[in-house]
Amino acid sequence: MAADSEPESEVFEITDFTTASEWERFISKIEEVLNDWKLIGNSLGKPLEKGVFTSGTWEEKSDEISFADFKFSVTHHYLVQDSTDKEGKDEVLEDVIPQSMQDLLCMNNDFPPRAHCLVRWYGLREFVVIAPAANHDAVLSESKCNLLLSSVSIALGNTGCQVPLFVQIHHKWRRMYVGECQGHGVRTDFEMVHLRKVPNQYTHLSGLLDIFKSKIGCPLTPLPPVSIAIRLTYVLQDWQQYFWPQQPPDIDALVGGEVGGLEFGKLPFGACEDPISELHLATTWPHLTEGIIVDNDVYSDLDPIQAPHWSVRVRKADNPQCLLGDFVTEFFKICRRKESTDEILGRSTFEEEGREIADITHALSKLTEPAPVPIHKLSVSNMVHTAKKKIRKHRGVEESPLNNDVLNTILLFLFPDAASEKPLDGSSAVDNNNPLSESEEYNLYNQFKSAPSDSLTYKLALCLCMINFYHGGLKGVAHLWQEFVLEMRFRWENNFLIPGLASGPPDLRCCLLHQKLQMLNCCIERKKARDEGRKTNTSDMFPGDAGKAGDQLGPDNLKDTDKEKGEVGKSWDSWSDSEEEFFECLSDTEELKGNGQESGKKGGPKETASLKPEGRLHQHGKLTLLHNGEPLYIPVTQEPAPMTEDLLEEQSEVLAKLGTSAEGAHLRARMQSACLLSDMESFKAANPGCFLEDFVRWYSPRDYIEEEVIDEKGNMVLKGELSARMKIPSNMWVEAWETAKPIPARRQRRLFDDTREAEKVLHYLAVQKPADLARHLLPCVIHAAVLKVKEEENLENISLVKKIIKQIITHSSKVLHFPNPEDKKLEEIIHQITNVEAIIARARSLKAKFGTEKCEQEEEKEDLEKFVSCLLEQPEVLVVGAGRGHAGKIIHKLFVNAQRVCEYAY
Repeated sequence: MAADSEPESEVFEITDFTTASEWERFISKIEEVLNDWKLIGNSLGKPLEKGVFTSGTWEEKSDEISFADFKFSVTHHYLVQDSTDKEGKDEVLEDVIPQSMQDLLCMNNDFPPRAHCLVRWYGLREFVVIAPAANHDAVLSESKCNLLLSSVSIALGNTGCQVPLFVQIHHKWRRMYVGECQGHGVRTDFEMVHLRKVPNQYTHLSGLLDIFKSKIGCPLTPLPPVSIAIRLTYVLQDWQQYFWPQQPPDIDALVGGEVGGLEFGKLPFGACEDPISELHLATTWPHLTEGIIVDNDVYSDLDPIQAPHWSVRVRKADNPQCLLGDFVTEFFKICRRKESTDEILGRSTFEEEGREIADITHALSKLTEPAPVPIHKLSVSNMVHTAKKKIRKHRGVEESPLNNDVLNTILLFLFPDAASEKPLDGSSAVDNNNPLSESEEYNLYNQFKSAPSDSLTYKLALCLCMINFYHGGLKGVAHLWQEFVLEMRFRWENNFLIPGLASGPPDLRCCLLHQKLQMLNCCIERKKARDEGRKTNTSDMFPGDAGKAGDQLGPDNLKDTDKEKGEVGKSWDSWSDSEEEFFECLSDTEELKGNGQESGKKGGPKETASLKPEGRLHQHGKLTLLHNGEPLYIPVTQEPAPMTEDLLEEQSEVLAKLGTSAEGAHLRARMQSACLLSDMESFKAANPGCFLEDFVRWYSPRDYIEEEVIDEKGNMVLKGELSARMKIPSNMWVEAWETAKPIPARRQRRLFDDTREAEKVLHYLAVQKPADLARHLLPCVIHAAVLKVKEEENLENISLVKKIIKQIITHSSKVLHFPNPEDKKLEEIIHQITNVEAIIARARSLKAKFGTEKCEQEEEKEDLEKFVSCLLEQPEVLVVGAGRGHAGKIIHKLFVNAQRVCEYAY
């Protein structure tokens, strides 16, 4: 017993052979993925139609598995089948050759022009690829390769999957795959070999057939005839006999007398190099039987001219340099710069001796100086006289970023009124808008928030783009902008309207810079009208002329004594640009006190009877005042203050900060009723003895409700009263009416302080960095680029380009409407524009090579143009008539000429 118990007391080491190894886990994961994707069993689809590999839709599913710590990606590539095919796939068939092996034998899609390399080589509609997950990883050793193949074979056998499974080995750029497909009692191995140099015996058909037959290992003798499809591809790389049609822009001509400044309004277009690098001609003999064709090392029947099928594809140059794309890209790069204009040009460049101009308050000090003598003839030298003196003094003319010729040409282009004998007046300066700008083709500035294509802002954007690319880069941009700001101040101080801007308030559909320039024009218009009125009144001392001046600025129909007229004249003379400029004069206030202005608050007819009517525009139809029966006159009113979008935002922020309390709401209403109060004062001055009801009947007729009632005598009469909202206690209209004094518009505090607003605009322009400027003007540059692309496309008529241009417009409209669009989105738009430019350049290159313009017969010309457009859109184009067709003859000639050039070179 002791002997028996001895072995029981020992501890045995038990080995569990059921524990899975890393290799077994890897095989299990492959099987799991195949089961998840339902690639089990055999199912047949309908035979493949011709061309379906290219025209059909390919999809793929991916998953990740690992062998120990080495990760692999598993990808299922498959051609999307019709619903009828999917129904057929549900039936699992036995003892049938797998679908992939049948696809191998199908000759309908032997040379698909665009497909996965395994599809091109084997003609498969469905397959799975196992490859290292990381791009830099590779399966290099033979043992690892065999291990993967064994794993694949076991997984296919265990699951019954009949979809081919490939493993990618070696580096990915080599595109080397080995694989396997299993069916019932049948197996196909997919093998590859890479050779640095092809042995001579395999460079012809007979040698390749020998390999094929030896690999098949068929026991039958003699072997059945082999079906063959042959394709020979010829590559044309030498275009020396055809010059590239794109001519580089003549930079010297931009400043020359022949071309002049108009060249600055045009964008360049086209590729600097040939965008077509190669032409591939594929000559194909489909469905041949062994023995019909002889092709060995001695003789060959494979003459490309006699091939029944010719197809052509073009290889595009990688990222060809395009002028328009480069222009816009280089301008966009300015947006990322941080330097200010002073840092780029040097602070002393435009600084006056002994004066500091950094503070904006010094600019305001000019307002107290006497008005400058008007210059009757504008010239480029007058425009930039100050800046040129500074440049000559500090750096010398030759050192300035822009030379005088270029600068003068640009300024003449931007300000054409400088070339005329006298500056254009307001009407002719702003009414030069191109009527085409409102048509459907040219209203892009609305969508892009840029500026009209004939405006000063748009021209400035093009000039800065040109300067940045050809004349001085960032320094040139800073220099031109400095000159532009000087010109704006010069025009403000001398009452010269800015040309190329539509009249009226700022157009909020345009970019902010354009709005600022329009605001400055509004200020110049108001200042000009005021200064002219003052000069007219002070030019003669006769009191009668002063009355005429009053009529000029507002048809007041004055019937005053000579003394009163003299005082009106004095009031206009007292207008100044000092800090009291909000009031026309103090003497008017003194005069109105005597007219019972203080008692005018109540608006009673007795108290205001002594007031003389002032500031009348014209009679309002047949309406009369309710209490004294006098005709109701429409007054001359002040125009509301124009606003740019940034001012509107500021105002809305201020109003929002007042909160929702009763006091805040009241203050907000008071701030918003400045224009209403002004109109009430004008109305009271034009209609002495009026009441609030009279004002409402003119200003807001819906708030005066009239009803027919029967009076005491039984007659039907109209009785009117204010609406319910006008009767609300503490109504703002009632409060404003009680506050309003009878003051005509010309003597009221101005709603729009043009002096202050102009200085704000000039300061805003002066502090803009080149990067800010580029951000403002980039929508204009993109707008101009799209118009240029549309113009060039109209000459070529390419349907593909039309679609892309519509996409660019839609994309840009969404991106550019935001205040600060993302750089990435802007880069996408510029890339799309460059892409379109490259497509048009390719079309022109191909048209030049195929000589579409030289065709005498219209039918041949149309066929060639259609052939060229297909080359741009399709991966491979069939040549009608092969080598005997019109296009085939041209292609043959291209190859013959290239061969001659090559032989001549040797």
